[in-house]
Amino acid sequence: MAADTSLPLAGLKVLDLTRALAGPYATALLSDLGATIVKVESIKGGDSTRGWPPFEGEHSLYYDSTNRGKQSIALDFYAPEGQKLLKQMALDSDVVVENFRPGVMAELGLDPAELLREKPELVVASVSGFGQSGPLSQTAGLDQVAQGMSGVMSVTGPDAEHPYRVGIPIIDIFSGLFTTVGILASLIDRQKRGVGHTVSTSLLESALAISVFQGQRFLSTGVVPEPQGNDHPVLAPYGVFATADIPIIIAVGNEKQWRELCELVGDAGLADDPELATGKLRTDHRLELKEKLEALLAERNGIEWVELFRKARIPTGPIYNYGQVFEDPQVRHLEMIQKVRRADGSDLPLLRGPISIDGRAPEVLKAPPALGEDSLAVLSDLGLTQDQIDGLLKSGIVRAR
Repeated sequence: MAADTSLPLAGLKVLDLTRALAGPYATALLSDLGATIVKVESIKGGDSTRGWPPFEGEHSLYYDSTNRGKQSIALDFYAPEGQKLLKQMALDSDVVVENFRPGVMAELGLDPAELLREKPELVVASVSGFGQSGPLSQTAGLDQVAQGMSGVMSVTGPDAEHPYRVGIPIIDIFSGLFTTVGILASLIDRQKRGVGHTVSTSLLESALAISVFQGQRFLSTGVVPEPQGNDHPVLAPYGVFATADIPIIIAVGNEKQWRELCELVGDAGLADDPELATGKLRTDHRLELKEKLEALLAERNGIEWVELFRKARIPTGPIYNYGQVFEDPQVRHLEMIQKVRRADGSDLPLLRGPISIDGRAPEVLKAPPALGEDSLAVLSDLGLTQDQIDGLLKSGIVRAR
């Protein structure tokens, strides 16, 4: 499908050398914003996530979830002719994104410093496990390892003895987001000064960066934060509360909301209880407060409370599973789910990107590609002749679907 020339990154060419999740998440966001993403995959099976569950037939839904809108070319990364082609593709791009172990780019003939010498306006973005230097720079890193080492797991779960991982690969996702921010900042500076940059982040840096007040609590007070289960660590009432049938989330963020909540649950005097007079006191007495509120909330069903609290502008909501979330009227209104068709003719319902431009939500213009689906088009766009393309295919340097 033709690119949307009205989007902010239309005309931007990105060489995507990433796999797994952090890097592909970043390039999927760039695709949502209009960039052309050329995903280069190993001829030996492609992105490792193509072999990861869950599957729909032969299709990895793990892969599909972060590779919308991209082109795929499959080539031999380690053959000299393949590396020569890689470099040609890099220098033909505006942005190169990679998440190899530090040093691997140089082994492939794509040393970022050398690329910028040959094309000063190029932006090269790197995502690693632990950073580009230091004692762990050559160590493999994955999302849950970063969750564990960064303190994220230590504040997630029912108590300090039972640390939990977050149920989605949140560090990979944030690493992808931070990579995208770095790329966009570099592109803005390139417009002003005409030069590119190398941009890098890591899973560990990203995980530490999102610690916000939890990390700051220790740095400033020496207090080691502990998990609070489904309650907010420093605000109350703010968390999950039982009702007559289902648990709901209530999030009180100011005094006005606190007083309105007390009135709505049928105990306006609770707001004047001296033990609950301030936010700090409510946090100090969170367990007693929860018991009092749940006794009052037991008078109605959860959805009734949600509707009542929403009318009063108290932040609240049910706890959905994924079977329920896609049925929610607001989710349906936002048209988050789009249908695309894969190269083999199968249909795929896919979540679109989250960033709207001028009130217009992004479209998924192309289904996640099959391995080597776009090899011929990519080589042709690079300016290779048909004889050169045929030679690459015959020699096994490039694979086409």
